[in-house]
Amino acid sequence: MTATVNKLVRALTAVTAAVVLTSCEAGKDDGGPPPLVPMPANVPAKPVYKDSDDVVRALGSAGFPCRVLRRAKTDPRFGTSLDCEAEIDGTAVENEVHVSNPDGYERDRIGDAIASRRKAPYSHTLVAAGNWYVRVMEPRYAPRIAQALHGVVLRPEADRIPDYPLPSIPAEPRYKNVGALADALDAAVGCADRTSEGAAALGCTTGKRTGTPNCATLALHDTPAERDRTLREAIAYKGVPATLVAAGNWTVNLCDYGLGERVARALHGRVVRYDGG
Repeated sequence: MTATVNKLVRALTAVTAAVVLTSCEAGKDDGGPPPLVPMPANVPAKPVYKDSDDVVRALGSAGFPCRVLRRAKTDPRFGTSLDCEAEIDGTAVENEVHVSNPDGYERDRIGDAIASRRKAPYSHTLVAAGNWYVRVMEPRYAPRIAQALHGVVLRPEADRIPDYPLPSIPAEPRYKNVGALADALDAAVGCADRTSEGAAALGCTTGKRTGTPNCATLALHDTPAERDRTLREAIAYKGVPATLVAAGNWTVNLCDYGLGERVARALHGRVVRYDGG
């Protein structure tokens, strides 16, 4: 009996060793976990928010109070998450807010999380910048959330922006930096409370001197094709009006739709407008 047991033990030990060896070899073959997917290049490095409640406050300051619906049970050492509901043009828009701890966060880890959400079967529409991203449940309102938070819209990977016809965009003027573009806008309709969104983009407030403050997003573009993609992205959402001014290597996305013609005259640009229909 003892001999039989010993034979079984030796057999099981051999099988276990073979399984472990096979597992180790498999790990060598596949090279371990895949590398992290970097943050998309067009996502600005700022603003950085302290936590998800900080994002809710920013939405409220931009005119979109967001009622907290639920909070995720997360370790605050790594970040916080919550769901909130904002009213935009009479529509209740639910948002999932995810913020990594601003102390020592890794942008590529956020980029990896963003990449997984943009792929099928999830195919989420996100707004992102800095150390955070927001899933906008009503994708057509993502540009409004992006303007409010000074982020960029990230569509699902399978989505393609239609080649909407654009008016003829003047080749000039061009600006050496986004600060010079902001100064030109400031001389026309104001550009206060500037918030950097990277070397080639910033957000600011128009109309503050006249008592009608509203937001604007300014950006420089490397090529006319990149500029036109930005214009088409802004007018891609049915039901969400948009007014932009563009020329040369720049675009100005105005939250105050009535300023389009005035800004175009002052900056020698062309208005690109979508009424949301």
